[in-house]
Amino acid sequence: MKQKLLLALLLILSIKSFSQDSKFSIEASYPIPIGDNFIAENYNGIFDIGAKYRFSKIKNINIGTSINGGILVNNTNDNNGNQDFKVKSYLIQPKLFAELTIESISKLHPFIGFGYTFMVFDASGTNNGFDVSGSSKTDSGINANFGVAYDITTKIFIGIQYDYVKLKVDEETPNTTFNTNVNLLKVGLGFRI
Repeated sequence: MKQKLLLALLLILSIKSFSQDSKFSIEASYPIPIGDNFIAENYNGIFDIGAKYRFSKIKNINIGTSINGGILVNNTNDNNGNQDFKVKSYLIQPKLFAELTIESISKLHPFIGFGYTFMVFDASGTNNGFDVSGSSKTDSGINANFGVAYDITTKIFIGIQYDYVKLKVDEETPNTTFNTNVNLLKVGLGFRI
């Protein structure tokens, strides 16, 4: 696994050596669930990683595609009760985005994005004496986000973004905003390749 990661990193860096103006960036963020919903009440963010590719520039707007992957955790092991399980939620978020370049504030890059989110919930442990290990469920829905990146150097930037996800729920789950709305605040660091 480490060899594959190293090979991928070397490949990305070698691509950059042949390019004068790179259109790629990678980001690492800390996701913070917020709002009045089941994710904010039960889950903690672990990490979020992403990659962006800018494929077009129209005047002062970069258009591109991105993908993010993250992990959120619901850990009931701390409550010393009958519920002793952990649920990991793996997020996969492909998006299209538009990033604005402001000439008077060249280090500031506001952006918006639209896409889709897949949330894979994977449980392990016991719930009231029943083994829930291996149970898995996937929910998905549309995703909209906005944020801003600030250049620290020509290669390194910090960023903050807000993600709104509207999940589709199955017939067993009540169709309420508590169960369908997911709000994430992501704060992180990025690198232009």
